[in-house]
Amino acid sequence: MSMVQKTVEVDVPLHTAYNQWTQFEDFPQFMDGVEQVVQIDERHNHWRTKIAGVSREFDTEIVDQLPDQKIAWRTVGGDVQQMGVVTFARLDDARCEVRLAMDYDPQGMAEHAADTLGMIDRRVGGDLDRFKSFVEERGLESGGWRGRITPA
Repeated sequence: MSMVQKTVEVDVPLHTAYNQWTQFEDFPQFMDGVEQVVQIDERHNHWRTKIAGVSREFDTEIVDQLPDQKIAWRTVGGDVQQMGVVTFARLDDARCEVRLAMDYDPQGMAEHAADTLGMIDRRVGGDLDRFKSFVEERGLESGGWRGRITPA
């Protein structure tokens, strides 16, 4: 397993950033290589990605979600192996910090090479930068889900 950790300061209130992050179906608008995310229920999402010409579909499960603090997930079934957590910290009334930590298991030669060259690290950093732009330009979240999910 490899790990990536990235942080970005976002110039919106914490609740706005958190609420926007809960809108999983909006992820393709700022995550490179994510073609579609379909929310199946409050815990499960189905992803379709295409990265470096390789298409994949997989499911994720939210394992811990605490409003305005964190969302933790893991993949379930399939050949994509990853888990992670995104956390939110208030900086002041108008700004917050979004931190993403993800463990993943590169599959195949191309993904191993991308991992070794730091491409995955840069991609995640770019995704966070695009999230920052996405939510700051809007100024408001496109929706929000404030439910609590506890580890099973």
